[in-house]
Amino acid sequence: MINSLNQEVNFKLEFIRKTLTETGTSALRLRGNDWFSWATAGASNTVLLATETGVAEVLITAENAFILTDEIEAQRLQDEELPANFQMHIYPWADVSQRESFVKEMTAGGKVMSDRPTVQERAIDPSLRSRKQIMMSSELERYREVGRLASEAMTEVLTAAKPTWTEYQLAGAGAEALWARGLHPALTLAAGERRLPLYRHATPTGEQIGKQAMLVFCARGSGLYANLTRFVCFGSLKKQDAELHEKVREIEAAALDLCQPGVSLNAVYYALKIAYEERGYPQAIREHHQGGTTGYLAREIVANPGTSQMLAENTVVAWNPSLSGAKIEDTFAICSNGNLENLTFDRAWPSVEVAGRLRPVPQIV
Repeated sequence: MINSLNQEVNFKLEFIRKTLTETGTSALRLRGNDWFSWATAGASNTVLLATETGVAEVLITAENAFILTDEIEAQRLQDEELPANFQMHIYPWADVSQRESFVKEMTAGGKVMSDRPTVQERAIDPSLRSRKQIMMSSELERYREVGRLASEAMTEVLTAAKPTWTEYQLAGAGAEALWARGLHPALTLAAGERRLPLYRHATPTGEQIGKQAMLVFCARGSGLYANLTRFVCFGSLKKQDAELHEKVREIEAAALDLCQPGVSLNAVYYALKIAYEERGYPQAIREHHQGGTTGYLAREIVANPGTSQMLAENTVVAWNPSLSGAKIEDTFAICSNGNLENLTFDRAWPSVEVAGRLRPVPQIV
């Protein structure tokens, strides 16, 4: 496993240095949580979950690859997070100027490219953004594990849920189940019976969930996001609700059928738009974003009418079409044979076949 991580990092360093040469840039500086995990083969610079940047940065030049961090974090990162491909530059936590002086020294006043550029830096090259979204085999191995753990956590929580639980309790149980498996609960949305039809992004409240509930995860592990949505119903599912879920599964199938290398994201968006219209919901496409590519961000690119970027082999997608009171979502890898691999599938969760794929249905308890 260690050799695999080192090989992955070496491949990425080679690609980065090729890009530096082609763009006439002296160094690449990566500050974001997503880019840090990508460059380090799944290491984390996250301490505070609510921030987009962490407690360490990556600095890559033609000759060297550094982790820039302070004295508080350095030993833990070396012991528990980082592969062996990087040198450490450690500075006093109270004197960040030493970090900046080191960057200037290593880049000799040349141009610096960054994922979060300052006034003196340039934006990251599009070739690197594209490379980040195409998973290597070692990344897909980690992704499968993250997806498996996230889906098992979801099943565990909704199997144990009670109608007397509040939305806070449901979301909290979800977060606990993710943490217990070593995953960051980057997003846990929960909505009960009354609020389900009202809000697409139902952040949890102290209200009891009642006869049915939705739970949504964006679970992060090794820097990778597993995104999934499930429903639980206490007692029988009303006919109109069952029909809504069936329509959402059909709408999702229109998107999944198009997820092939060489298909643009906006083509998938328009397929969803047509699928809504054909089922009598012409405004639904405007009521919530439909998802897009995922990976080191919960959504790398959200599909819309202007997203002409092409899907590629080993890209990962997560679509989440919805109607009032029904939604569906899983995380899929686009395989070399053109098939889709559901990274968040759990055989213990009830499902039906739709367009040749097993898709989740509300669990009746």
